Amino acid sequence: MRHLTYKLSRPGILVLSVTVALSAALVVGCKTDELAGPERESAVGPMTNLESPAGIDVPNVKLDRTEVDLVEELLLHRAMYARLLRALNTYYTENGNETKAVWARSELNDLKRVKPYRYILDSEVPVLAMTPSESIAEADQLYDEACALMKKGGHGVPALYNQETMKLALAKFKELVDRYPTSDKIDDAAFFIGEIHKEYFEEKDNTLAIEWYKRAIQWNPNTPHPARFQIAVAYDYRLHEREEALYWYQQVLECEPDIEKTNTVFASNRIRQLTTEKTRHAPGDVVPDSSGGETVEASPPAPAAP
Repeated sequence: MRHLTYKLSRPGILVLSVTVALSAALVVGCKTDELAGPERESAVGPMTNLESPAGIDVPNVKLDRTEVDLVEELLLHRAMYARLLRALNTYYTENGNETKAVWARSELNDLKRVKPYRYILDSEVPVLAMTPSESIAEADQLYDEACALMKKGGHGVPALYNQETMKLALAKFKELVDRYPTSDKIDDAAFFIGEIHKEYFEEKDNTLAIEWYKRAIQWNPNTPHPARFQIAVAYDYRLHEREEALYWYQQVLECEPDIEKTNTVFASNRIRQLTTEKTRHAPGDVVPDSSGGETVEASPPAPAAP
């Protein structure tokens, strides 16, 4: 392509620039529409409110749930939103209603521009639908290695605690769950992952520990580990959520009476204490006096926290 040079006045330069721009568009075949991409289809149509669509009774979101429960429900509805839009596009296309098909495609393309944050990583708490159904040699080996690392890292012996070794144990347990979801060791691994989150590292995460303990129970209701007791203790002494603690202490009596006798004794005593007004709160909390007068400090529980 030749480059031509002219000495023109200022108005002439403007005219030449406009002419060159128009000519360039004609040379490339007027493909400016493609710059917007296929998702920029015209989709003029009736709109509705995203959170309160007309004619639809949308239930309120219950907030008395864990982070994991909320995030899992969000992931489910987010995925269904996209799949339903694709289904609508297919339905309208097959039935000759191109106008509404364009609406569905346009809404789907708008949805693609939303940033779908994960909130909870898969490695933090895996999906619920896992069943320990078989003995897998590789999983058993990972489990033995993880238990050895956990012991070496100081589990049960605070003086020997080594954070790096404990992190290696945590990684091994999580690898077992990720790689062998049908192994009969996944509930065991889940329990010890909960133990590590609850007891070790500077940033002890009681909420995450509880979720892993719950996974151990959900994957194997007859798990040989005191998962229910550890949940109760975490709710009681770490999170000070006494109604939850009462529920899980009761679960200890019903489901774990033979795992550890001292746990059942402790659970019985703690239930008795938590059913009185003053000890329904964390030790040190200020609570109303039973007479309705001045507030008093909640009494500490008789047994020591595990």
